[in-house]
Amino acid sequence: MAPPPEHAPLAERVEELLAAGGPLPIVAAGQPVLRRGTEPYEGQLGPALLARFVEALRETMHAAPGVGLAAPQVGVELRIAVIEDPAPVPEEIAVACGRVPQPFRVLVNPVYEPAGSARAAFFEGCLSVPGWQAVVARHAEVRLRAEDERGRALDEVFGGWPARIVQHETDHLDGVLYLDRAEPRSLSTNAAVTALWSQPTPRTAAGALGFELP
Repeated sequence: MAPPPEHAPLAERVEELLAAGGPLPIVAAGQPVLRRGTEPYEGQLGPALLARFVEALRETMHAAPGVGLAAPQVGVELRIAVIEDPAPVPEEIAVACGRVPQPFRVLVNPVYEPAGSARAAFFEGCLSVPGWQAVVARHAEVRLRAEDERGRALDEVFGGWPARIVQHETDHLDGVLYLDRAEPRSLSTNAAVTALWSQPTPRTAAGALGFELP
């Protein structure tokens, strides 16, 4: 099915997107919708349609699979993202990157700011840039302000890998891809990361590929 025309009202476009059922198509890098930024959510979809859209984002994230998905990644320019991370990684890696399970959350109109000056660098990937990863230095802790799908306020400090997820998904809502913040010399295929750089930290990769860590 052809995507809804971009000039159509958002609610109409989302209805058409959901009509096909199943996981939604994920937009790949190179499409303008990933670079335009988003408009704040101010009830454009209505409660029932918003609930259906959120469930579709959740289903699509699980099917990919991923730990976060932003509305622009399915072609919708609204400031909405979902995150969830069961953290199915070896303990050594979980400890090194601060990866702990995160429940399913809906982030409506999220914004973040650094909580402290510490930064952490790890390989990172994106569902909209399939097949590749690169090292990104991000704030080790961030304060996130947002609402959930019911309009309840969220004001929370995230650290470790959850902070990385929050930054990655909120960046999508500003038209920013992780590659914009990545160390170019670290860019690697998924296969290369698995075969060569699966250590808990990217220190070995930095030495071999010639880039610096913070």
